[in-house]
Amino acid sequence: MDMLWSGWGDPERAAPLPDAVTGLLRDLLGVKPRETATVALEDLTVPASPLAPEAHRALTAALGDEVHVRTDAGTRVRHTRGKSTPDLLRMRGGDLAAALPAAVLLPATHDEVRAVLRLCAEHGLAVVPFGGGTSVVGGLAPQARGTFVALDLRRMNRLLDLDPVSRTATLQPGLRAPQAEALLAGHGFTLGHFPQSYEWATIGGFAATRSSGQASAGYGRFDEMVLSLTLATPEGTLDTGRAPRSAAGPDLRQLVLGSEGAFGVITSVTVRVRPVPRTRVYEGWSFPTFDAGTAALRRLAQDGPRPTVLRLSDETETLVGLAHPEAIGSGELKADGCTAVAGYEGTEEDTAYRRERASAVLRECGGTPLGEEPGRRWAHGRYAAPYLRDALLDAGAFAETLETATFWSGLPGLYTAVRDALTATLTDAGTPPLVMCHISHVYENGASLYFTVVSAQGEDPVAHWTRAKHAANEAILAAGGTISHHHGVGTDHRDWYLREVGPLGAEALRAVKSRLDPGGVLNPGVLLPSD
Repeated sequence: MDMLWSGWGDPERAAPLPDAVTGLLRDLLGVKPRETATVALEDLTVPASPLAPEAHRALTAALGDEVHVRTDAGTRVRHTRGKSTPDLLRMRGGDLAAALPAAVLLPATHDEVRAVLRLCAEHGLAVVPFGGGTSVVGGLAPQARGTFVALDLRRMNRLLDLDPVSRTATLQPGLRAPQAEALLAGHGFTLGHFPQSYEWATIGGFAATRSSGQASAGYGRFDEMVLSLTLATPEGTLDTGRAPRSAAGPDLRQLVLGSEGAFGVITSVTVRVRPVPRTRVYEGWSFPTFDAGTAALRRLAQDGPRPTVLRLSDETETLVGLAHPEAIGSGELKADGCTAVAGYEGTEEDTAYRRERASAVLRECGGTPLGEEPGRRWAHGRYAAPYLRDALLDAGAFAETLETATFWSGLPGLYTAVRDALTATLTDAGTPPLVMCHISHVYENGASLYFTVVSAQGEDPVAHWTRAKHAANEAILAAGGTISHHHGVGTDHRDWYLREVGPLGAEALRAVKSRLDPGGVLNPGVLLPSD
């Protein structure tokens, strides 16, 4: 099943906003109903594929069947752009310019990927690797000089190997996360990787963007799970990682992780897996302020015991109820202060032990237990927020997210700087926003901040958000944060990423790109500027 071409996920799960929320948006933020309806897929003006006949024949021969080189309008539209709010606004308006692939290619093996990359380099075709299509940073909007194709990896969807002694699994990149979990569960194992994009994102995408799941406090980020991987490039194959740890020079896995298809196409990943937990318990806690809750999370992250899931909503997000999207507008949410969610997964003995000790720390830090109901609500609704974003767009509101991370000592300053930059920029533009934030990933030395912004759309919503996003990006760098904690770089963050790594770091990355992809065909403009 493909995602909705003009929104998120399964169209059957879309739901309009409750009247109470629509009224609140109107009264609080000045949101007006949309004047134009979303263009229907069948009404889009889709130009004919510019793929040259000789390239089409060569690619068909490499992939073995005409059905694996698709040039029909519907397939090409569904591989246009990602799922950021600007992406969706452009798609809803019928704007396909510069982002519509000439063809969608579906390889089934590493060798087929290699053959396709060689042919694309020979024919001057840019290549955009495509997994679940969930990028929210312009990772699927290349800046190609000419024709480009989308390389859809959905046929590479197998569990290649499972080693129960070493607790490792080798997976192909086109496996969607639910498929991977089902295959691993058949052997009694789990990845424990559950980002908000979980229902649609793929294993290859997790590795290519350094994804971080909502249970990262217990299972770690995806890049921490990767033990080895294989990369197909126009110049050959790169195999990285042959032991859990090594002192044999720089770790080339780290060069591939987060490379977003700019250096090559990941064709297999060997990851650490863990036994399926026997017990899962999620519970809510309330703190009087965001600062108090942050201090409690830092205590657990640094001194333990660390829960499997640990997150904290600020006062605004708690008041709005964004931690439980399915309950917004129901009248059931009467929270004040700041709500935290702590979750525990594992054996019954380990879960009970960590929960008891962590609860003592949370109480000592001023937390009030709310019981398991808030935790159950969060677990039930944790994949619902993107559908809520679509409903907000339908109602005429603008809704978008951004995230960053820094060290604990810099977290308060970063939080204030980004919130103030967003508020000031959008207010000055005549659309005062609602800015919400939560901590969703914690480490011994720091944490992430995840912001959600809701406002009226303004006359030109994309340009409107671009100014606010730029202001937030500048605030992030000025406050010492990273330009992305887990969304990736794409084209949206590229210029700030290059400032973050510095001129010499950027030149080193360009040298790698030049060696692995001398023709510059791989995802041009993503991660690095296209020549």
